[in-house]
Amino acid sequence: MGKTADAVAEGVAIATSAARLVVKNHILVGTIAQGGSFDVAKYMNDAREALLDLVAESEEAAEMANSLRKRAHGRYSDPHGTHDYRDRDVRNLKRRAKQSAAVADRLREMAEDPETLRFLVEAARAAAWGDVAGNLQRRLRVEAMRPDEDPDYATMREARMQALRLVDLQGLASDQRARRKRQEKADKIAAKETAREDKRSARQPR
Repeated sequence: MGKTADAVAEGVAIATSAARLVVKNHILVGTIAQGGSFDVAKYMNDAREALLDLVAESEEAAEMANSLRKRAHGRYSDPHGTHDYRDRDVRNLKRRAKQSAAVADRLREMAEDPETLRFLVEAARAAAWGDVAGNLQRRLRVEAMRPDEDPDYATMREARMQALRLVDLQGLASDQRARRKRQEKADKIAAKETAREDKRSARQPR
């Protein structure tokens, strides 16, 4: 059971990384290449579609493993190739089918969970910014020319402005929201502690 769970977790992790890469590429094309704005809702739909595509792939893999298992059942001759399975492979093929089906089920759940989709989009956005920032930094290291001497300056300037809109401002807003939530939580904890102290003081004899 442990091996199956580990295999399913690994399959989900690999699929999630693939979905994140798809969304990252959509973000890069939509915001940098096409000059669009970063719309979380739009990219959540992209994330959902990417996950559902991976659900279909996992289900297909499960069906294929089941088909191979049925074909291998009762065959005891020597195999003629890597995928020419025999009866001794039936148990392994059954396990593979079960794992692929479980991965598909988990990915389908993720595709219907708004919080998971939002988290996936935020991770893709961060990865997109990493690509943009890395490219800009490499370019800045190798360039020593003035803007008027750089034939690509206008293009790169637009990319930098898009990157600013894509991540810097979005990231700043996210950081401010997270900081505000942390402060609100800390304030609530402090208020509870103060209330407890007041109750203790009220119980003590004067």
